[in-house]
Amino acid sequence: MLHARCRLQVSARLDSVAKAVARGHSRHGISTPLLGASIASQRHARRLSTMSSTAGSEAAPLGRSYLYVPATAERMLEKSLTTNSDVIIYDLEDSVPPSPADKNGARGRLTHFLSTRLSNLPSHERIAVRLNSNSTPFFAEDILQAMRLPCIRTLVLPKVHSVQDLNQVSEEIFLAYKGHKFRDPDGPPVRLVASIESARAMYNLGDIASWQSQYGDALGGKLSALLFAAEDYCADTGIIRTTSRQELLYTRSHIVVTAKAFGLQAIDMVCVNYKDLEYLRNECEDGRRLGFTGKASRLKVQKAPQPDPAVHSKPFIPAK
Repeated sequence: MLHARCRLQVSARLDSVAKAVARGHSRHGISTPLLGASIASQRHARRLSTMSSTAGSEAAPLGRSYLYVPATAERMLEKSLTTNSDVIIYDLEDSVPPSPADKNGARGRLTHFLSTRLSNLPSHERIAVRLNSNSTPFFAEDILQAMRLPCIRTLVLPKVHSVQDLNQVSEEIFLAYKGHKFRDPDGPPVRLVASIESARAMYNLGDIASWQSQYGDALGGKLSALLFAAEDYCADTGIIRTTSRQELLYTRSHIVVTAKAFGLQAIDMVCVNYKDLEYLRNECEDGRRLGFTGKASRLKVQKAPQPDPAVHSKPFIPAK
């Protein structure tokens, strides 16, 4: 994991590349036609809160780019206020060391940040938090604090292996509504993103994608997307990663098809070779061809397309 200083330096470099592309320069190997729209039209498209084109899916903001922001440092949280990513995922899991002191500190830091920056925060539809897994001792407090903050509309759930994991999360959401009364049940339902990270998850993928809370969407949360976490998946299955990504073709395609079958968004894996902008572009285009509707990123590197909202015809491109 990069140190915070290195993260900021890389982000700044990639910001400059993306801005150069937006002005029509191609010296970094990214052709102008990939943009598909000006920066002004990008912002306009986001304001439209475009719906997914999947038949039968519920109205939701277009989720093309998902940026993980570590809750380990105040400066990283502040930096998140300037990003144009469609969804900002404040991370309490992988980017935070596993000690109780670090986990509790990150949770407290994020809670304070979100509760004291209300006037500066992006649209609540763009705010998500990745919790620690429900198999860890940190999960219960993570979800309790997340439900205390109505600005958090989406919960990213790591290591979802079966519907039992979703049921446990849903029970905690229901308790927050009915027991603690943290939120108004007449407000928008909490959206859930299931992270697919294991062979068990792939085996149970249809059941996971078709899951619905026994408490209903309003009180138990609504599954909105499947996210592919490639590194953990490869570690679990023994798959050896290559730059061709052929070893992940079946898995990625299966996730997309299953997500579309149940009206969910499909979020592609983080690009680990993000410094190679040509490779990054190739992987983004590859994901778009497979049918992914968005892509995850650890830095301000990746940006999803700025297409005609009805057809999503353009490939993913680096973010501003």
